[in-house]
Amino acid sequence: MADEANRTAFMEIQGRMIETTAKLKQVQNQMRTKEGEKKRAYLTLQELQQVPDDTNTYKSIGMKTSKEYLEKQMAEVENNLRELLQQDPGLARQIMSMSV
Repeated sequence: MADEANRTAFMEIQGRMIETTAKLKQVQNQMRTKEGEKKRAYLTLQELQQVPDDTNTYKSIGMKTSKEYLEKQMAEVENNLRELLQQDPGLARQIMSMSV
């Protein structure tokens, strides 16, 4: 019964890890896109130096915060998985024998 509970916990943690990894990759891709936009905006800014100072401009925020949050989530999932496997070494053998 404990084996089944551990197996269920592993499957849940594995699912969270896959989901978090996908989200992290998505944020990293968005950050690359924003870096390109940032370069274009800088070039545009150089062209628009004659615009009055009170003109509204756009600034992208929050991408690094999202990345840091997802990286922390990933570390937590990895720690949970590591703890689970340390508590039940037999679970690692069962997982290795499972066909994916």
